[in-house]
Amino acid sequence: MNLTIESARLRLEPYELKHIDGLRAMDSDVEIMRYIGDGTIKTHEQTVASIERVQLRWRQRGYSWWAIIEKETAEVIGAACLQHLANLDGAPLELGWRLRKEQQGKGYATEAAKAIIHFAVERFNAAHLVAVAHPENLASHKVMQRLGMTYVGIEEHYDQPCVVYELKIK
Repeated sequence: MNLTIESARLRLEPYELKHIDGLRAMDSDVEIMRYIGDGTIKTHEQTVASIERVQLRWRQRGYSWWAIIEKETAEVIGAACLQHLANLDGAPLELGWRLRKEQQGKGYATEAAKAIIHFAVERFNAAHLVAVAHPENLASHKVMQRLGMTYVGIEEHYDQPCVVYELKIK
């Protein structure tokens, strides 16, 4: 089963060790990580461990995190996911994304998320998706709005308050 997704400018590939440099560029960037988890940057070993965790989820569920690759340059410019909210079995399916600083503001997050929405509907007949973000991450709020998602409120996820948006597909 091919799990790579293509859009006009992007190719989304399930995490592999070959994506390490691009993922490390994000995991070691204080500006990007300030909105992820507790805000601390990751070590090389932590990034490798996260790739391995994601690969296991792909095998178990058939979805998880993709490396976002710009087709023109073949460079890893970000990451995006379809996963259970806060990685809790039975929780709603969540869309997520993050981009390298120099790639933000170009519509890549919206393009990747639209491709993942299509994947979720086609592969899993998804009728409801959510997305969450740090309350101060206004760029992610705007992506959720561009996707046609509806604001739900502030809820606790990932051990912190998050803005929650939802998309009802059917």
